[in-house]
Amino acid sequence: MPPRPSRAGTPTVTTPGPSLTGAPTATPRPATVTTRSAWRDVPRLQVRQFAALAMAEAPVLAEEILQEIRHEYPTLPVFLDDSGEPMALIGIRRAIEVFVQHLETAEGRPRVHPEVFQEFGRGEGLNGRSLDSLQAIYRLGVRLAWRRFAEIGQRVEIPPPAMYELVDAGYEYLDGLVDQSVRGYAEAAARQAGERLRLQRRLMELLLSEHHHRGDPAEALVERAARIGWQLPDKVAVGVLLRPAREAVAPAVSQGVLLDMEYEQPRMVVPEPDAAGRPELLHRALTGWSGAIGPPVPLADAAKSLRWAEAAVRLMERRLLPSGEVLHCTEHTEALVLLQPEELIDDLALRCLAPLAHCGPTHGRRLAETLLAWLETRGGAPEVAARLGVHPQTVRYRLRQIRELWGDEVDDPDRRFELELVLRAQRLRGELGDPRARR
Repeated sequence: MPPRPSRAGTPTVTTPGPSLTGAPTATPRPATVTTRSAWRDVPRLQVRQFAALAMAEAPVLAEEILQEIRHEYPTLPVFLDDSGEPMALIGIRRAIEVFVQHLETAEGRPRVHPEVFQEFGRGEGLNGRSLDSLQAIYRLGVRLAWRRFAEIGQRVEIPPPAMYELVDAGYEYLDGLVDQSVRGYAEAAARQAGERLRLQRRLMELLLSEHHHRGDPAEALVERAARIGWQLPDKVAVGVLLRPAREAVAPAVSQGVLLDMEYEQPRMVVPEPDAAGRPELLHRALTGWSGAIGPPVPLADAAKSLRWAEAAVRLMERRLLPSGEVLHCTEHTEALVLLQPEELIDDLALRCLAPLAHCGPTHGRRLAETLLAWLETRGGAPEVAARLGVHPQTVRYRLRQIRELWGDEVDDPDRRFELELVLRAQRLRGELGDPRARR
């Protein structure tokens, strides 16, 4: 197809008139100079003759264009309408007819009914193809149409400048057809994305259910995973996220990670969480987010990983675990084990720490910290003093008080274990000082 002619040459001074597309052509260069519309200068009789011949040849031209397209793109699928006619042929014929009809009126812009060309774009999107080939097909069609119009123009003696203007109008018309296809393509992409999210959500619901089949994956799980192309892993880790803002954009996790943003606290399922490079990629994708990732578990136990992640998030919200990042439950096992069964730990603390009930709050806390340091070091006064950062003589005084309060119970292995359990829990809650923080 000939290139679009340049109008950089000397413009003709004339009164402004509508262009082929109906847009005003009076564009002042210097003060009183405007661009001429060559097509508007063609006598109306010649225009009607051109349009009549072009309209008569439109069906044959459409057939020829479609044949050439099939020759150039043999793998292009053919879709038929209800009458059995190729939809592509219908679209080409309508596009030619609308454009030719417009040549006689030159009012507004030529507009073909969008349904056909939106459907072309929609088909490309639904079949996973890009719009590149479709746009190339459109350009091929315009080139072939131009050749036929050029022949008709010679027959009715349309001046070359007017035919060049016709080329520009054809390209502008083509842009409109492409726009319609882009809309259809975008609609199909959005529909596919929405359908994938729906199927992914159903898969996650089944996967995180306590009741799905254990052992070999259930048939429903296999079927749902296959529908979104998700390969069932041996192990998964389930994450629960806290939104950094109400309208936060979803984190850019890799395609293999299942993500459901519909929850108030979004969930994600990470396949093979210990695979090489997976932790690093996940860390980068979750920058700016906070939350927790449960421990790696067999696929059938995904609900257990979710429970631990939810428990960690609850502790984060109570400021008992670090916030501001996505933490891994496996790195906070002590806190999750000791802080989860609060009622049981509190009841045990009441019984185990009853001897401190009559001590003042400050003195009682110091005795508890000393007792815990002694239980953890299993050493004498110097070791405990070094851990607490106090004088050994102070430790000896406190240890004597501890033995007076608890008696022989501090020598019983079971009582020592319970004491250390409740004291560690209190330290995790911030009720006791942590000597490790002073190191």
